[in-house]
Amino acid sequence: MEFKQRNTKFLFPVFVFIFLVIYLLTASFLQLKSYNIMNKLTMNNKIPSSDVVLVVIDDKSLHEIGRWPWKREYYLEIFDYFENYTNAKLIGYDGLIMAPDSEYPNSDKKFFSRIGNFNKLTAGVAFSYDDFENGINANKYDEILKTKTDIKIIDKRSKKYKVESDFKSFTALQAEYFRNILSLGSVNVPEDFDGYIRKSSQLINYKGQFFPSLAFGMYSKYTGIKEYILTDKYIYGFSDTYTLKVPIENYLGLVFNYICYYKTEDNVYSHNKYSASDIINSYRSMKSGKTPIINPMEFNNKVVFIGANAQAQALSDVQRTPVSENFSGLDIQATNFDNLISNNFYRVTSPLYNFLICVGIFILIFVLAISMSITGALLSSVTVMLMYLFFTFFMYHNKIALSLILPELFIIVALTCAYSYKYLLEDNKKVKIQKAMGKYLSYDVMQNVVKNIDNISLGGKRADITVLFADIRNFTSISENMDANSVTMILNEYFSALVPIIEEHNGILNKFMGDAVLAIFGEPKKNKNHALDAVRCADKMLKKVKYLQEKWIDEGKPKIEIGIGISTGEAFIGNIGSSERLEYTVIGDTVNTASRIENYNKVYRTNFLISESTYERVKDYVDTITIKNVVIRGKANKINLYEVIRLVK
Repeated sequence: MEFKQRNTKFLFPVFVFIFLVIYLLTASFLQLKSYNIMNKLTMNNKIPSSDVVLVVIDDKSLHEIGRWPWKREYYLEIFDYFENYTNAKLIGYDGLIMAPDSEYPNSDKKFFSRIGNFNKLTAGVAFSYDDFENGINANKYDEILKTKTDIKIIDKRSKKYKVESDFKSFTALQAEYFRNILSLGSVNVPEDFDGYIRKSSQLINYKGQFFPSLAFGMYSKYTGIKEYILTDKYIYGFSDTYTLKVPIENYLGLVFNYICYYKTEDNVYSHNKYSASDIINSYRSMKSGKTPIINPMEFNNKVVFIGANAQAQALSDVQRTPVSENFSGLDIQATNFDNLISNNFYRVTSPLYNFLICVGIFILIFVLAISMSITGALLSSVTVMLMYLFFTFFMYHNKIALSLILPELFIIVALTCAYSYKYLLEDNKKVKIQKAMGKYLSYDVMQNVVKNIDNISLGGKRADITVLFADIRNFTSISENMDANSVTMILNEYFSALVPIIEEHNGILNKFMGDAVLAIFGEPKKNKNHALDAVRCADKMLKKVKYLQEKWIDEGKPKIEIGIGISTGEAFIGNIGSSERLEYTVIGDTVNTASRIENYNKVYRTNFLISESTYERVKDYVDTITIKNVVIRGKANKINLYEVIRLVK
């Protein structure tokens, strides 16, 4: 049996490869999923500002005011209410006025002429990767857009970040509305590749000038800060009352930050919401001297965001966010502003940091797993998992977004790799033990032991076998004239030459007995021609000894002769001894006969004798001389012995 040792050196590059493949395939996806999970788990600790409210054109508004699209005069009523009838600080309109109202042109005219009267109002504009539509004077529109923001950005970023965005145009707002509106901000909301909105693009470098988001433009009005410093990592803004520090990412002319979402009761809105119809009806009541539905005092110092979100008439505006699959698009704008005014932002760890965390955890768990018991390694791994989970919670509470799932995944990967390594290491150790034991037992016996490792017991069976005895002539007297080292060297060379011949002929070496060899044919290697195998083996052994004789004489060593005796018949073969110490051997008359036949080589000055039972099975293959009527101790009747002269087949 060939015991092969597996090479474990290749495992380390394999583990590195597995690590990198899993990391590259899962890092981005799992980082985003971690952000979702941790936002949901921690959002109850994040309460939105009560000073930021929503006014929504909802189903109730459509039912009470009328079907969509509304006359644009209705917007004027809402804007006028907050501009002149409340002490609201700012108004943000998350909407785009593009197409003319052909049904109510006079309403449009009134709306466009008055839109410039609202100093608190900032409305939306959306940038596009497509060119302006035909008929739009791009240069003129670009020049007008520059007048719709008064913020100044001092760009101190590295050169690699100082690039324009790929936006080629923006929404073609109605010309008169576009000219008259005092302030515009971008309502572009970027989606990640999985469709979730986690970031806000605060600044857009459009054709060499920075334009703010709707929320950022409103923040500038709210705080009075007009000048900001932009670095590779942050946006800074300062005044006597306010300080702004936004952790950012730069990408192709866009400046992003991660949104910190707030607790939501209905999974749609996190900020306090009012129906647009209640605002309009309150406005109309106040104009006519009646008590309004909503007390305008409720909006003292409030920042109001106005937009649509109704199931009816295709006005639904819900987005997938970490905290909800149906979160209000209007509330995303409000949340962005809330983050700015409260300096409430997530800082997301860099890809390098995440990679190093995963590498560190992988190495830690791998080392623990290969150096500890399974129970200890599993307990340690669970402990590391829990510690990292608590650490992640702690960091999220401090607005630092770590990857949660990815490091936990690599704990499992590390355990898998470690136990694969330990399995192969243990397997190699077993192979070494088997090889070492193979020096004491025949490989075939070893194979039988390994195959029946759970059923090793005393006992055996009777089997038809052939037994071969080989013994060195007068070795005791020869060894007396040699030193111990020379005796050992001769015996080792002798046995090393003969043992492979036994195995080559389907025999097994049962044992060494001093200078004698006992070999068995037919068990445990089953072979019906075991007698012939034994005879052929003996013939080759004698030829090998003849070669060794010549070699040893040249080396000045004594000439050594051997005698071989072979007998065939039934014998007991199996495990004998005690339950603590077993020996696989063969006993019986066939064994005794072979031993005693070998001794007759001295009597008849022969080298190779076989029993009559062996002769009957091989007589067609050998030339022999018959030695008749030999008395064998232990046998009642005389038997014939046969000296093998040569093999004929």
